[in-house]
Amino acid sequence: MTPARRGTVLCVGLTTLDVVHHVAGPPRWGQKERSVGGELLAGGPAANAAVTAARLLGSARLLSAVGNRPAAAPAHADLAAHHVDVIDLAPADWDLPVASALVDVRTGERTVVSPGALGNRGVDGAQYSLAGLLDGVAVVLLDGHHPALAARVAAEANRDGVPVVLDAGSWKDELEPVLPRVDLAACSADLCPPGGRRAGDDPFGVATALHRRGVPTVLVTDGPRPVVWSTMDGKRGSVAVPVVKPVDTLGAGDAFHGALVAALAVYPGEWRRCAGLAAEVAAVRCARLGSRAWLEDPGLAAVVARLRPAARGVAR
Repeated sequence: MTPARRGTVLCVGLTTLDVVHHVAGPPRWGQKERSVGGELLAGGPAANAAVTAARLLGSARLLSAVGNRPAAAPAHADLAAHHVDVIDLAPADWDLPVASALVDVRTGERTVVSPGALGNRGVDGAQYSLAGLLDGVAVVLLDGHHPALAARVAAEANRDGVPVVLDAGSWKDELEPVLPRVDLAACSADLCPPGGRRAGDDPFGVATALHRRGVPTVLVTDGPRPVVWSTMDGKRGSVAVPVVKPVDTLGAGDAFHGALVAALAVYPGEWRRCAGLAAEVAAVRCARLGSRAWLEDPGLAAVVARLRPAARGVAR
């Protein structure tokens, strides 16, 4: 399928129900604390990335496990309200993981407690056919929280010539077989390969470790620091990040990844340009309090105004 027939992105991985509290300082263990605000919404790296991509492109797809238990209802409603088309692979007994987050409104720092994809209970979707899954999809994003599912989708994407981006927030041994199928890995500063150092402390060392495992292009994000990049042919550099006063950093990495794949859907192969756009979007996220309020920020509207006309030139 040629780029001219593609126009959306597919985000594959974790969905949670997020319970977010805005607080005026770090809580004291064993005490009762009063929040100054809060939210109940869909969370998880893939889900948040899909919401961001949908805001930039008009819609996006999410392949995940959400289910139909009580905790799933607000997550489904939130995703639908933000134009995310959910392909739900949850088995009948799936309980949507519930995550809790505290955001310090003075500093923007966040603390998250989450069960992830519940270890071995992660879904693989083996009972579902992937036929037609990538129709109209320009880029696939994997967050790695359902490794078996990620492996299936990555293999399908490779066969169909669809670029695969990995959200490498933390090292997962189960993903090693998937790495040769990844075109670009976007790493957090906390990523630490076996026997190596944190990506934030040694970005090129981590990039080299991923190159040796078959990943051609590696990005490392580290908060307000420039995005460091490395390619398998030995080229290295960085992309500047806008300077903002952080108000709420919850999901900033997810916003970066969602914006990155959305931009790659519009500008295929121009990953440095797309990394710069993603950094711009993540900065807007950090400058506004609220996991969804930032989506209506004038700064993000300006990005959408630039991106969507270009997107119409790519997708038929």
